[in-house]
Amino acid sequence: MNPQQANQQYPKLKQEAFSAFYAAIGCALLALVLVGVCGTIYKMISPGGWIAQAFGYAASAGSAVMFSLIIITVLAWLSHSQVSPRGRNRHAGWFVYAFALAGAVYLMQILRGTF
Repeated sequence: MNPQQANQQYPKLKQEAFSAFYAAIGCALLALVLVGVCGTIYKMISPGGWIAQAFGYAASAGSAVMFSLIIITVLAWLSHSQVSPRGRNRHAGWFVYAFALAGAVYLMQILRGTF
């Protein structure tokens, strides 16, 4: 292989390396978002979670789960019907990064044993 052929293959290798890097960053961000969403749901409906603290521990676990699912459903319906698609797209990135940040916080709590 002469030097000119090697120079032509180098940009392809560089492009593939950048693609692999961006794919790895995307997978890490996806993992953080999943941990953030699941951790938030867990902290909301767990027996010692936010709903149990808000309504007292006398509320049964089943009623707390049903109430939280009703709240989530109503909020999802209202957010879908009241906001234009342009408005949803404008704020979608903020939600992704907010849940990724929450996922990083929950992951640190899990590693420390304080979740």
